[in-house]
Amino acid sequence: MSKGVLLVNLGSPDSTDPKDVKKYLDEFLMDPRVIDVPFWLRSFIVRGIILNTRPKKSAEAYEKIWWPEGSPLIVLSEKLQDKIKDRTTVPVALAMRYGSLTLQKGLQELADQGVDEVLTIPLYPQFAMATTETIDVKVEQLRKKYFPQMEITSLPAFYNKPEYIDVLSKSIAEGLENVDYEHIIFSYHGVPERHIYKRDITKSHCKIDGSCCVTPSPAHEFCYRHQCLKTTELVAAKLNLKPGTYTNSFQSRLGFDPWLKPPTDRTIERMGLEGVKKLVVVTPAFVSDCLETLEEIAMEGKEIFLEAGGKEFTVIPCLNVRDDWADVLTGWIDHWRIVDVKTAIA
Repeated sequence: MSKGVLLVNLGSPDSTDPKDVKKYLDEFLMDPRVIDVPFWLRSFIVRGIILNTRPKKSAEAYEKIWWPEGSPLIVLSEKLQDKIKDRTTVPVALAMRYGSLTLQKGLQELADQGVDEVLTIPLYPQFAMATTETIDVKVEQLRKKYFPQMEITSLPAFYNKPEYIDVLSKSIAEGLENVDYEHIIFSYHGVPERHIYKRDITKSHCKIDGSCCVTPSPAHEFCYRHQCLKTTELVAAKLNLKPGTYTNSFQSRLGFDPWLKPPTDRTIERMGLEGVKKLVVVTPAFVSDCLETLEEIAMEGKEIFLEAGGKEFTVIPCLNVRDDWADVLTGWIDHWRIVDVKTAIA
């Protein structure tokens, strides 16, 4: 069999035109693993409410962070793909879960090169319904319909893998050089609490009560909250961060249902109001800088902090196209090429 790799990230509108943003948001928000309610209700929420108000505002946000080459997320993902191509002998394609750089195009690119065994790499350290799972489900649908002879496996969540933690910790340490700070916020993308309960394979462990995420359980394999908290724990240990000098939070809430707490925007505000003058924010749920890091945190978060009395606000960049990050991914790919995915990141 001929092996190949498909890197997968979230996606982006084709431009900052509100029409392109609306098209993108429709595909994204109509995904039943993003807004997991019956179709009729999801359609009413998304197409009856959100898409009549949000595209213009989101387009303005994208305009603030758009690069001359295009969407930062797409540009960074393409550059990472190029670095990995230079480091491995197997074909490496790139796709997005949403937008015009589709999963079908990515799989077809590999098929055209004679690839019949694919490793998909969802570029998310932690497992979540709205990220890793929706990629895996969509890829399987496409395989059955268009690529029935193709064998596809997915790289598991790598939130706790030593080589990933090493690179993430090193990137944070470099970002903290010459930065005088009082507190670090580890801001992860938020998800509804119901997503945590839905993916509890034990059907009883997850209670989001402060103890379940630190109590050993098979549920942790698919628990986003546990995996986020564990990422912070491992990085804090690696960097010798003192207890009380860092906090976890969750950003990007949508709707009125309960989401993971505490919310990042309110945490940033609280820090300022409580007298913290020098704040650092890290975003370990993202490996590439995007709207959520460049605009929501670096711009909106900074504004919130300064208005609350803060003085210095530092955002640590994502791993983006770091050489050591490309080396880690290439190492996993080459191990899979020689052995198998189950031991690739063991």
